[in-house]
Amino acid sequence: MFRSSALLSLLLLAIGGYATPVVREPSPVKLPFAVRFNNGTNGALNIIEADRARINLIKEQGAALAEKHENVHKRASYSVSVTNEAVTYIASIGVGSPATSYDLIIDTGSSNTWVGAGKSYVKTSTSSSTGKSVSVSYGSGSFSGTEYTDTVTISSNLVITKQSIGVASRSSGFSGVDGILGIGPTVLTEGTLSGSSTTEIPTVTDNLYSQGTISTAAVGVYFAPTTVEETTNGELTFGGADTSKYTGTLSYVSLTSTSPAKYYWGINQSIKYGSTSILSSTAGIVDTGTTLIYIATDAYNKYKSATGATLDSATGLLRITTSQYNSLSNLVFTIGSKTYTLTPNAQIWPRSLNSYIGGSSSYVYLVVNDIGSNTGSGLDFIDGYTFLERFYTVYDTTNSRFGIATTAQTTATTN
Repeated sequence: MFRSSALLSLLLLAIGGYATPVVREPSPVKLPFAVRFNNGTNGALNIIEADRARINLIKEQGAALAEKHENVHKRASYSVSVTNEAVTYIASIGVGSPATSYDLIIDTGSSNTWVGAGKSYVKTSTSSSTGKSVSVSYGSGSFSGTEYTDTVTISSNLVITKQSIGVASRSSGFSGVDGILGIGPTVLTEGTLSGSSTTEIPTVTDNLYSQGTISTAAVGVYFAPTTVEETTNGELTFGGADTSKYTGTLSYVSLTSTSPAKYYWGINQSIKYGSTSILSSTAGIVDTGTTLIYIATDAYNKYKSATGATLDSATGLLRITTSQYNSLSNLVFTIGSKTYTLTPNAQIWPRSLNSYIGGSSSYVYLVVNDIGSNTGSGLDFIDGYTFLERFYTVYDTTNSRFGIATTAQTTATTN
């Protein structure tokens, strides 16, 4: 268990009086951000089982939102029982005044903030129960409890008053952490509060913006590839982007209008393996809570054939030999008018962690996998952690856009 890492927040402070223009200037604030690979059954990390539980929930939740907002009746059941997610990102967040520190998972694929999975909630003078029940399912876990409003301290200069939080009376699948800091789209909070299926709960990003702390409701995310089970390799930037963390141009694209991807951080992209198209331009999502890269079944089969990979029964990942690895081509993603390349090294699981996933040191394992449905579902890919660790990304709610740039890690050969 580990808690420290570099994490940067851009704080924009409001100055000026009532009915005058508001001017905000950035003030960098570092926060702890850690990556953790969680143990699975018998000590082995079951990436596929954990990711598929999350994917199935994303599909079901997206279908439910489409049914509610678009009168589209295509909801299906995707229930998979899993005890924990494969990879989590932990920040130490204060709640109350004086603040009690909680280790919370940072998640772009969910939007509720809650505590009580490990350390119990400590009431203070700023704690106020709304009397409403709150519950969220994550595919790989769940919580239920009571909604409170309280002061949330992300850092000494990132303080939110009257933030809605869930206080868990029951939780499952969250061993070693205290809850979640949800920074996904606000619409994902619909239906989580008792008494209303349409009420949305402002996220911490929403409230930092509405309370004048940041000028844009945006979060920049930086990861670096890791070859160890525990490391401090992440940085968040609330209110904008940290220019020191990326190279070249930070390019933005509008969020997709395709359902159900549009209810998450959804974008359109196409993919080529070498010069061969394997996925035409289509909608999917970017998600820090998913470990691997998932593509539509027909695209996955093309990738598998092109690489000569074999499905490994022990890990659920595609497996290649060292000689096949030496012949891998680039995997090229087109997002907007720009291309973003995963080199052969970026397409493989860190070889120093092969035993951790139940694999063999004799093989090389690929991080591209099957999403479980063919192209045309409205959610044809998920760019997970193994994609995001090679790029800098920005999740901009104010302008309904997604930003991406290369980093010094884009072409690193650490795996």
